Amino acid sequence: MTPNKEDYLKELYKLGGSNHLVSNKQMAQVLGITPASVTEMLNKLGKEGLLTITPYKGSQLTKEGLKIAFSLLRGHRLWEVFFIRHLGYTWSEAHEDAELLEHISPARLTDRLDRFLNYPAYCPHGSVIPKSDGQMEEVSLISIADLKVGETSQIRQVLEEKDFLDYLQDQGIEIGSQVTVISIGAYEGPFTLSLEEKIIQISYKAACQIFVSEI
Repeated sequence: MTPNKEDYLKELYKLGGSNHLVSNKQMAQVLGITPASVTEMLNKLGKEGLLTITPYKGSQLTKEGLKIAFSLLRGHRLWEVFFIRHLGYTWSEAHEDAELLEHISPARLTDRLDRFLNYPAYCPHGSVIPKSDGQMEEVSLISIADLKVGETSQIRQVLEEKDFLDYLQDQGIEIGSQVTVISIGAYEGPFTLSLEEKIIQISYKAACQIFVSEI
């Protein structure tokens, strides 16, 4: 199993491939490659029994493919916790280096890392960390873009993408912070927010990538 194949399985899971079909177009957009390249790789993974393909509709992970995806996510998110707690990494630095180590961390190392960190439930970006038995808590969240003016919520999770993580840290946005929508610009305009007693402004796109729970 190559890191490239593993990345396909992980991204397929993140797009919902554990319980519904994900189109080749969606995968191509996330991975930044051509649909033809996606089709070629998915066909290989299908032959290996890691996903099922429904022609012209999309792909879905098999039980074995889901097991690999969970293992990758578990290692990735545990390493992120370690980097930030113990090595002083930034959000984006932790994400980048975890991307490398997730592919070379055997189960024994991941289990001991989990125990060393006292079994954290979430990574620093708010994503759920799968358990060693493959179970993962289901969390129902909405994005800031779904909020109305005057509504207050708590930030629980953010999209894990390097430039976006740097942007969030520059804005002072952290997991657990309370945020209130002050105003929303017309036609997908900017969101003006009250964040822990300061006023900030973020784009509509950013608002769609920050996930919150009601207070």
